[in-house]
Amino acid sequence: MKSTVQLQALTQIRVAAQESHITPDECLFLDFGKAAFGTLLLPASSENWVVHLGEQLNEEGRLQRNPEGCIRYIRVEQAGGSAAENRVKIPPDERNTGPAAIRMPAEIGEVFPFRYAEIEAGKGVDPFTIRQVRVHYPFNDQAAAFQSSDVVLNAVWDLCKYTIKATTFCGVYVDGDRERIPYEGDAYINQLGHYCVDQEYDFARYSHEYLLQNPTWPTDWQLHAVMMAWADYLYSGEKASLDKFYDDLCVKTLIELAREDGLISTQSEKCNREFERRLHMHGETFIVDHGMRDLVDWPPGSFTDGGIGERDNHEMLPVNTVVNAFHVHALNLMSRIANVLGKAEDEQRFSVQADKAATAIQEKLFDVKRGVYVDGEGSVHASLHSNMFMLAFDLVPEERKAQVVEFVKSRGMACSVYGAQYLLEALYLNHEGQAALELMNAQHDRSWWNMIQSGSTMTWEAWDIKYKGNLDWNHAWGAVPANILPRFLLGVRPLEPGFRKVMIQPQPGSLKQVSGKVPTPHGPITVTYEYEDTGCRVLNVELPENVEGVVQMEGSEGVPQVLGSGKHMLMF
Repeated sequence: MKSTVQLQALTQIRVAAQESHITPDECLFLDFGKAAFGTLLLPASSENWVVHLGEQLNEEGRLQRNPEGCIRYIRVEQAGGSAAENRVKIPPDERNTGPAAIRMPAEIGEVFPFRYAEIEAGKGVDPFTIRQVRVHYPFNDQAAAFQSSDVVLNAVWDLCKYTIKATTFCGVYVDGDRERIPYEGDAYINQLGHYCVDQEYDFARYSHEYLLQNPTWPTDWQLHAVMMAWADYLYSGEKASLDKFYDDLCVKTLIELAREDGLISTQSEKCNREFERRLHMHGETFIVDHGMRDLVDWPPGSFTDGGIGERDNHEMLPVNTVVNAFHVHALNLMSRIANVLGKAEDEQRFSVQADKAATAIQEKLFDVKRGVYVDGEGSVHASLHSNMFMLAFDLVPEERKAQVVEFVKSRGMACSVYGAQYLLEALYLNHEGQAALELMNAQHDRSWWNMIQSGSTMTWEAWDIKYKGNLDWNHAWGAVPANILPRFLLGVRPLEPGFRKVMIQPQPGSLKQVSGKVPTPHGPITVTYEYEDTGCRVLNVELPENVEGVVQMEGSEGVPQVLGSGKHMLMF
């Protein structure tokens, strides 16, 4: 694969059990505190071992050996030996070793996600001689922090931060353990989360460049490629990747599919096999044969019992509002990329095309009477998705925003864990921080708290198994708060590439206290907010050298305050 970066080797960390006991049937039960991708180290013994590994407990507090969906469990028969360390050999799984799957390095071997272990006939085994081996990319646990006056929100942060760390086990962002395939939409959420929990940019860039050359099938995912490229430049300040893959990024905007009014459709005759090949589809790793298709959200109703799905009944039409919102957003970003690289003609071309398509959306996909965007050309149905993506990409004219925002708020969390990324962005970008907070600290079955209460230590592929029958418990596209809390609740976002200038716009909502540390290429930015009994709001900010901050407390009047490096206290 062509890449502008060389990644470090994966790390292997040995962890002792936090709890152990002997079960009534004389199994040694071990709880390592967190699920991790890895294996088990056993003590030297001439006896053979029977080891059970898994992510979930049953109602009796034993390892769940028949889990639902793709929650993981495995039984391994391990031969004994005289070696000082006996590393349990995980057998390959057909589900995650297909042509498109990322293989583990030979020097590490196969891994498995597990928190719990049970060892048969383990009554005489000293649990201290056993270790869980956790495999992941090098990670600085101290690089980022978040704490607030809401214990649920704190637990959600911990869950999401750890998920970003644990799911780097393949050396590239993958969907989870069921397939171990990189997907652009998943990778974008991984990317933003990784930036916010560690000062690390190469891993995301490597994953992005891999996907440019080995794309998947959704239309929306092709457009994510441009978003990933811009995020890489904005956070790292490095443009070598933009330059090297510029031609590929131009194609990824799907500008070649545009009809006269600027709107695109994958059902156009222009979206043929030759065009898809120029997107690098249909290569050795391409995972389906049907070509490019619109996603909107996942899963569709056909994948769930009762046909619920996660698209809020979005009507899938040839000219799709969500896809065209992504298209306009990608064109706007591509215009900026062309500017960075000094390509003035392309900058103008992409900007003009973005304006044309945006105008067509307003004229043809907006229901003036109801004040909402419909799902596509010819539709009368308005889904959450058709409206939240328009808000998230700042494509809604000012005079239409109030009605669209109210509609989005009325739908609640009527989207998947992936869709939550854009729902929360839409709310925060439109000054609805309290509504966003209530979605993140919710305690119903469409919440991160539901994952925590169910016993998982990584985020899920879906809100609950009732919403996706084959969900897994180790899917980082569910770790959206890892980036939303630092970027929007604390409000720390780069205004210039490489964090030369940074926005600090906290939206704490009803929280009495919140603090955090956000990594940047120049060092961490720390933000602390407190709401005092007197009604005064106090904001403490510390900026590293060579970083300028633009501070705007949500709800305060006046122009933003510009701060230099060092410590600052502001009162509102």
